[in-house]
Amino acid sequence: MNERYILVVAHAGREDTVLAARRVVEALRDAGARPVLSADDRAELAAVDAGFVDVDVLGGTVAQSALELAVVLGGDGTILRAAELVRGCGAPVLGINMGHVGFLAEIERDDMDDAMRRVIARDYDVEERMALSVRVKDAAGAVIYETWALNEATVEKASRERMIEVVLEIDGRPLSTFGCDGMVVSTPTGSTAYNFSGGGPVIWPSVEAIAVVPLSAHALFARPLVVSPDAAVAIEMLERTDGSGILWCDGRRSHDLPPGARVVVRRSSRPVRLARLHPSAFTDRLVRKFQLPVDGWRGQSAGTAS
Repeated sequence: MNERYILVVAHAGREDTVLAARRVVEALRDAGARPVLSADDRAELAAVDAGFVDVDVLGGTVAQSALELAVVLGGDGTILRAAELVRGCGAPVLGINMGHVGFLAEIERDDMDDAMRRVIARDYDVEERMALSVRVKDAAGAVIYETWALNEATVEKASRERMIEVVLEIDGRPLSTFGCDGMVVSTPTGSTAYNFSGGGPVIWPSVEAIAVVPLSAHALFARPLVVSPDAAVAIEMLERTDGSGILWCDGRRSHDLPPGARVVVRRSSRPVRLARLHPSAFTDRLVRKFQLPVDGWRGQSAGTAS
């Protein structure tokens, strides 16, 4: 019988998260599966709980390709970190919310034991979420950096005092030139994150599209845009701009952008896979996250529009 390797992603910053991680590790071991931690997570967790000292290490004793699933204890930020850890191997990510209401976490902490039983039984569905492929080219057109994003890629000014001047291009055609604080290129998954803060639209995860939102643009036409999921969005840092910029992807990976740099964003050929234990209406997540008032609703049952 083949070994089953399950990545557990958590950090030692909160006592309840450490205790939850210990329960997950013990549940996996009791079922004959092998829990795995990233090197950083194991070092941090083992420093506060010796029960993590002998857990297998991702990239050390266990190859990324051997992972079956990632169980994440935390919020959306921790889930983004987990997606980075399993990028390239196809292992789905199951989020267990440990406090704040997030859009990516599948279940709440009170349902953790049942969730682990279903993980062990492989009783879950897998949902694919569109991701972005991001390339940075220099003024000569050479690719100098490549990465990806689940939520968004942002081009931002590097200095608080100076804005950046950019030209926005869609599918090889220039759309507008303006000065701004930055640009956000978002997936539907990321539409409730930085895109939302910048005034962009909320996009249901079932919709395939790319949102483009200028930040504090000095222009008459600088409205949020929604383009085809197959569109190529390019943002060029004009060489005449006074300030330099910086690219951020999911708030985790960054690259400096000198004047003349060009950032090209398009749909990635490799989606992010999320494990789902039960169907959940995105509308309900919006209501919980933003505490939206729904008093007076006269609907008969969930999922009906009549």
